[in-house]
Amino acid sequence: MKVSVVVATYSMERFEDFVEAVESLLAQTYDPVEVVLVVDGNEAVCDETHATFGDEDAVTIHCNDRNRGLSYSRTRGVELATGDVIAFMDDDAIAEPDWIEELVRGYEETDAIAVGGRMVPEWVAGRPPHLPEEFRWLVGANYERRMEPWSEVRNTLGSNMSYRAEVFEELGGFDEQVGLTADTKIQADETEFARRMQEAFGKGMLYQPDAVVAHKVFEYRTEPRWLCERAFWQGYSKRILAREADESIESDESEFLRHLAFESVPERLRALWREPSRAQAQQLVMLVILTACVGFGYLYAMLDRFLPFG
Repeated sequence: MKVSVVVATYSMERFEDFVEAVESLLAQTYDPVEVVLVVDGNEAVCDETHATFGDEDAVTIHCNDRNRGLSYSRTRGVELATGDVIAFMDDDAIAEPDWIEELVRGYEETDAIAVGGRMVPEWVAGRPPHLPEEFRWLVGANYERRMEPWSEVRNTLGSNMSYRAEVFEELGGFDEQVGLTADTKIQADETEFARRMQEAFGKGMLYQPDAVVAHKVFEYRTEPRWLCERAFWQGYSKRILAREADESIESDESEFLRHLAFESVPERLRALWREPSRAQAQQLVMLVILTACVGFGYLYAMLDRFLPFG
């Protein structure tokens, strides 16, 4: 089973992280692996990518003629890929050496059509005391308490997901209207694709927690203002998909909110009562604030007359 891994990049400022990401893929224990690099309209990054990886037999490089966004770049990578399975990783992540081997195990031991793994945070500037575990998904890491190993989920995080090639043959690529671009912060293409996959195949994605990728959490991503803005756009993005009458999306988000309201908050209140600490208090406050930001984004989208699906 040949596996292609698509990595999209665009920023010269992140080039060193991008190189580290690609090197982690070239050092995988599994073979054969094809690495497809898509540079999104940045000529300087394109030149450096060719200079760094152009001689690697396992690497295919494509440069978009202009900045087209993450969804387009991923889809272009799929079109260039030749693997039986197509996986995705971000340019600021690092794959464990056996990442692909563990993804493939998910396909070999089950009838899965898509397999995703576990995202762990790589705290570049140290772990922030105010970020609650429940909202680690804002910085690209799993909230493990709500994910059962080897269970079927809607989708995993975008930097650790894979699909059989025939899924793309059936569905096409990611929807650019709901993907991250230079002009919009909507981030719902992975969920939208998962919805179409469920409708077409009657299956979701298999969660394989032994397939591990570390996502770098830079200092700016731990600042409360950045987290609140990110939470707002996540709420906004969910509402866009909900306008497509996808009840499963609303159900998943409602379940998460119920978990926060009836499990997380009471547990944190009890912990704060038993053993008061500044960190516990900060996380409880941020949990409430971030939940409100997600809700505000969702409500704001309901009132926005200029939604792409309006």
